[in-house]
Amino acid sequence: MAENARYAGTILFNGKFTTLDPQNPAPQAIAIKEGRFQAVGDLSDVIALQGPGTRMIDCEGRRVIPGLCDNHIHVIRGGLNFNLELRWDGVPSLADAMRMLKQQVDRTPAPQWVRVVGGFSEHQFAEKRLPSLAEINVVAPDTPVFILHLYDRALLNGAALRAVGYDRDTPDPPGGVIQRDSQGNPTGLLIASPNASILYATLAKGPKLPLDYQLNSTRHFMRDLNRLGVTSVLDAGGGYQNYPEDYAVIEQLHERGQLTLRIGYNLFTQKPREEKEDFLRWTRSARHHQGDDYLRLNGAGEMLVFSAADFEDFRMPRPDMPPNMEDDLEEIVRILVANRWPWRMHATYEETIVRALDVFEKVNREMPFDGLHWFFDHAETITPRSIDRVAALGGGIAFQHRMAYQGEYFVERYGAEAAEATPPFRRVLESGVRTSAGTDATRVASYDPWVSLSWLVTGRTMGGMRLYPHRNLLDRHEALRMWTQHVAWFSGEEGRKGQIKQGQLADLAVLSQDFFEIPSDRIRQTESVLTIVGGKPVYGTGNFEGLAEPPPPPMPDWSPVARFGGYHKAEGATSVNLQTAQSACGCATPCAVHGHEHARATQVPVSDFKSFWGALGCACWAV
Repeated sequence: MAENARYAGTILFNGKFTTLDPQNPAPQAIAIKEGRFQAVGDLSDVIALQGPGTRMIDCEGRRVIPGLCDNHIHVIRGGLNFNLELRWDGVPSLADAMRMLKQQVDRTPAPQWVRVVGGFSEHQFAEKRLPSLAEINVVAPDTPVFILHLYDRALLNGAALRAVGYDRDTPDPPGGVIQRDSQGNPTGLLIASPNASILYATLAKGPKLPLDYQLNSTRHFMRDLNRLGVTSVLDAGGGYQNYPEDYAVIEQLHERGQLTLRIGYNLFTQKPREEKEDFLRWTRSARHHQGDDYLRLNGAGEMLVFSAADFEDFRMPRPDMPPNMEDDLEEIVRILVANRWPWRMHATYEETIVRALDVFEKVNREMPFDGLHWFFDHAETITPRSIDRVAALGGGIAFQHRMAYQGEYFVERYGAEAAEATPPFRRVLESGVRTSAGTDATRVASYDPWVSLSWLVTGRTMGGMRLYPHRNLLDRHEALRMWTQHVAWFSGEEGRKGQIKQGQLADLAVLSQDFFEIPSDRIRQTESVLTIVGGKPVYGTGNFEGLAEPPPPPMPDWSPVARFGGYHKAEGATSVNLQTAQSACGCATPCAVHGHEHARATQVPVSDFKSFWGALGCACWAV
């Protein structure tokens, strides 16, 4: 019995292991036992732990890294609707996207909607534009279609306008604009001005999944994150996400042992002017870090008070926070410090950060933070002076790759020079302030960590714009630490995860390509071929497919996930100039079938364009 106790449960060998442990950077093999790394070292020493029941995994010479941890994602909210959403994340062209939309419209039964809910930017498309409302209405004359683009706008076809009841008599809500034609009728374009309330309020009018479908949906969302090498996340709450009611799905999955991610969740206040009641109730009924290694309360935020919410939409001017911000924020911070609750605070702009720091410093003088973990989220325009103030208070800064999706809009408004350190992740890293990386998925950006890692290394947006000079870029080891070891401070788990190191939680990913050797323009194409959480395979493909339990079939059976999956890993398509194609096919401008002005388009994959418009009956692409 004593001899059996020393045997490993799993041994991984024949891999290029990146541990991020400076004392043991490149071992030959790894042993895992009871959910933790048992041994990390020479092959002979690790193989000595092989017993009769040890699972041996040949990594096929592939790169193996610690499991990735997203420092800011809305996974609990996102999981509830994942199976309802057509994901355009990573889709290379508008022609591809519209082909997917047409196919999903044909699969979706009434009265359900087809929803594309963020995670993409028009700049990622070869055509560098969104679809027109006319194009959407041709594809979907009867099925409601809702397309959310970042935080700035939503596109609704005629069927969706009818479903939500928007007509010429519907007034513009506070903070939003319903675009109208010359007769006063809604066109289908909703504009966030200055915040996204109108977009999310409209989305909330759509059909929802029943509980058993939400359980299935959340499992599929976790599975797609596992496919990308993600093993842990910090959930930043979400508007109208009530605690504990809206956490029932994730709690049930936890109780059933079906979580394939470690989730640290934060409680996000729900309604303006009711923040104090929320945090008083939560600090009385819940305890910081209650839970276990798979589901744990991580503190308060990202929304602490609505009067401090400077939502970023770089197409709009920077919003000024109201004069009551400081009083509102101070009241909440005092509650949190008194109860020793960590917090995170959404703050896009330096102007908001300065005012928040004034409050934090005031409270700290009277109620010392004394090592309490707190941090700003996003902080795109934070200055060196504010970075130093964060350091003095022992805080952190959690960055997300929102500029990879909105960098073009920032440059258009503020100029290329202003974008060179937006955000200044290199400066923060060198200052010693705790920092890490994440996505802010699923609406404002995609949940793919490799977009973020590419952005940190190359400084380029999804559209290919170079934002940052070399001085604000990270090398690949630094970028990987931002997604692994550094995140552990933000969840209060330093030394417990983030490295492949004896005694730490056994979370890792075996990669599809070598992150450290591939050209930088291929980083975004990386995914995992084997993901392990707590020593248990949760995702595998190819020769590793049989190691992980397969997911249940997506529910409902017409779900976009069943047809298209999640994040699209494109290899880059052969493209053609549509003006040339127009002259070859003899199509009139604009085409009477689809209303598309060929002369305004740029480069798109010709095969996809032909198959898409051909499916609509467009004579110009008949073959």
